[in-house]
Amino acid sequence: MLVAAGQFLSSDIKRIPTLDKEIPFYLFPQDQFDNLEKHTQWGIDVLEKYIKFVKERTEIELSYAKQLRNLSKKYQPKKNSKEEEEYRYTSTRAFLATLNEMNDYAGQHEVISENMTSLITGELTRYVQELKQERKSHFHDGRKAQQHIETCWKQLEASKRRFERDCKEADRAQQYFEKMDADINVTKADVEKARQQAQLRHQMAEDSKAEYSSTLQKFNSEQHDHYYTHIPNIFQKIQEMEERRIVRIGESMKTFAEVDRQVIPIIGKCLDEITKAAESIDHKNDSQLVIEAFKSGFEPPGDIDFEDFTQPMKRTVSESSLSNSRGDGKSEPKFGGKSKGKLWPFIKKNKGAGPEDFSNLPPEQRRKKLQQKVDELNKDIQKEMDQRDALTKMKDVYIKNPQMGDAASVDHRLAELGQNIEKLRLEVQKFEGWLAEVEGRLPMRTEQARRQSGLYEAQNTSAVNSCAQDRESSPDGSYTEEQSQETEMKVPATDFDDEFDDEEPLPTIGTCKALYTFEGQNEGTISVAEGEMLYVIEEDKGDGWTRIRRNEDEEGYVPTSYVEVYLDKNAKDVYKSLQKISE
Repeated sequence: MLVAAGQFLSSDIKRIPTLDKEIPFYLFPQDQFDNLEKHTQWGIDVLEKYIKFVKERTEIELSYAKQLRNLSKKYQPKKNSKEEEEYRYTSTRAFLATLNEMNDYAGQHEVISENMTSLITGELTRYVQELKQERKSHFHDGRKAQQHIETCWKQLEASKRRFERDCKEADRAQQYFEKMDADINVTKADVEKARQQAQLRHQMAEDSKAEYSSTLQKFNSEQHDHYYTHIPNIFQKIQEMEERRIVRIGESMKTFAEVDRQVIPIIGKCLDEITKAAESIDHKNDSQLVIEAFKSGFEPPGDIDFEDFTQPMKRTVSESSLSNSRGDGKSEPKFGGKSKGKLWPFIKKNKGAGPEDFSNLPPEQRRKKLQQKVDELNKDIQKEMDQRDALTKMKDVYIKNPQMGDAASVDHRLAELGQNIEKLRLEVQKFEGWLAEVEGRLPMRTEQARRQSGLYEAQNTSAVNSCAQDRESSPDGSYTEEQSQETEMKVPATDFDDEFDDEEPLPTIGTCKALYTFEGQNEGTISVAEGEMLYVIEEDKGDGWTRIRRNEDEEGYVPTSYVEVYLDKNAKDVYKSLQKISE
């Protein structure tokens, strides 16, 4: 466009005749300067618009990165919480890896923002300031050149008008002289005066002509320099400035793309790691972890024996707090009688601290707890031994170098560490004994072994009653195996039989009113609402629990202190008589 403008000016200058009064040629460059000024300002506006666009893009990248980091942080497992235990599964570990990779992914968007700010926004902002100064300088030079040529043009016009006026005055003076010279009535003195005036006017016209000629020559030279040197040079500089602006914005657009392209490999690596984590998920392993975590070690119940009601039978009711039905007149007892929706023995989970030997837990869970306790004690022993070794070395240094300290000052601490180690070792032996006891009982028994243990139970009623009494005396409602270990006649099945009920429901011995709301979340308990009326089927045996029934399908244990019991005297007498019969 600038070249075309220059060509247009050049062609116009060649066509414009000198001293043409109708076309003031000096106006043409001014028009082109105005157009170029508007165009170059538009170019700067485009550049500033692009800077604003990149700046908003960087803000979006920063905001996106911040949101990704907050999202990753929100779902990270909290320290020392139950969530940390969940991350032993491969699926949750894969999710954790995804969160970590998303954090790195966010970091790459921060890199994009930083690079665009430094390489594009900052550089272009400085360039725009330089461009504005350069543009201002070029147009200042153009206006200065324009003003100079306009001044020369005005001087030429003044010289020309003066020359024209002097020529007219000389013509009039010459005509007046000729008229006076031809008139015979005019004196000679008047004729001489007219002749002198005409000569003066002619001289003034000659002087004006010489001045006009000199001014015209000077103007033509200035005009030539203006249109062939000064203005083309200014236009060329403006053109080069505009081309540099165009090239610069193109380079910035390439940088814009390159900044994104540089982080693509790292982002791809993050996505590859997420894919790798997803492929590492092992459903079989996770299932096995669940099995290991929740298996109890209990054996499934045996087959239910056929009960022949055509034969006379003797029913007894155990005094156990779990109220199981025992012998039916046969030498072999029943195993796996009807259990109201439950297959495993009732074990009340303590809300407070449980027994030291974890006897309130199922065998497998108990083994894990005991093993964990042994490991913790061994770590404590190692810690105490490390401290003892360090103090021993310190004592040796003090003995060799008495000026460094008193060797006797550490004897007291060494004695304390020795006592602590001995106590911890005794604790380890105690828990290892319980662990060996549990591990000796964990192997699954066959059906024949279960029936043999049932036969021992039928032949040794006293042993069974002793075990039942042991269970009743447990304040937390858990089963124990203390006295049964002292004889050869071990009755492991009895610990599992107390939960199973007769096919006939236990008789009601009274009613009760719930004083408080109780949420029965543990196995074998039942939830009650404050003020609710229920049936009592077994009173408290000293373990702090009363067995109640809401309807035929809902029964369980509630804390005795949570209910107000109203026993039916007749029903209570019948209940006691049944207990005596069972004895």
